[in-house]
Amino acid sequence: MVTHTAVLIPCYNEETTIGKVISDFRAALPDAVIYVYDNNSSDRTVETARAAGAIVRMETLQGKGHVVRRMFADVEAEVYVLVDGDDTYDAAAAPAMVLQLIEQQHDMVTGTRVTEVKEAYRFGHRFGNKMLTGMVRSVFGNRITDMLSGYRVFSRRFVKSFPALSAGFETETEFTVHALELNMPVSEIETRYKDRPPESKSKLRTVSDGFRILGMIILLVKEEKPLAFFSVAAAVIALLGTGLSIPVVIDYVRTGLVPRLPTAVLSASLLEAAFLSLVCGLILDTVSRGRKEAKRLAYLFTGAPR
Repeated sequence: MVTHTAVLIPCYNEETTIGKVISDFRAALPDAVIYVYDNNSSDRTVETARAAGAIVRMETLQGKGHVVRRMFADVEAEVYVLVDGDDTYDAAAAPAMVLQLIEQQHDMVTGTRVTEVKEAYRFGHRFGNKMLTGMVRSVFGNRITDMLSGYRVFSRRFVKSFPALSAGFETETEFTVHALELNMPVSEIETRYKDRPPESKSKLRTVSDGFRILGMIILLVKEEKPLAFFSVAAAVIALLGTGLSIPVVIDYVRTGLVPRLPTAVLSASLLEAAFLSLVCGLILDTVSRGRKEAKRLAYLFTGAPR
């Protein structure tokens, strides 16, 4: 059975906050069905969520990306509200986000974080988000400002066409690139962001998860924009090969000899590699276009939110 609105809450050791998150979203969206997907919690997250009235399910593969993939596959709804279980996002903003999605026929509405509490949104997280968001904006389009927000509302056609390939916190990057690459209608609403309760600990590791997200961005550029990716690689390799060839050519013009044979061979090999990189980009660009068309057809197969 397809419900109209489903609230999806991925959880890992959120015993202290999950009960309040469920009650807040039940008050904000009284007609929604609330699902909590537990990701191997060692505390009483499951018991607390059930006591609060949520439908609780399990995902044993560790990582937020795995949980999102399972939720999107299992739950049937017209509108999906995805929010973290740490009680840092404002449930009161959900009705406006859902209304905007439906009235404007959008496929993703992101709750962009606004806060004056330094503990809620630490400098490292804020700087990393701006840097990574800026990278994605420069490559895929400048229609987003808070790529790593964990508070989003999706249409059914977004959810059912989303590949969900990542394992961890990179999944937010996938959300953004999926929407921008298919030219989906998206929008944002500013939402209040607050700090965690003192007894609740963040699962996000600023440096290691930041590098994983950066790696995901590079991978997505290679997968979605292969011609640009391999053209840049070809240009860098060609410049290096050309630079190495200059003294070899000068010696040959002056003496008619090639005294730096290893350098000449290396230079020629680099130029050949640059050419091959460009050819790979051209071939993979055709493959990428086919994949994009398939995702677009899967997207169009599902009706717009209503």
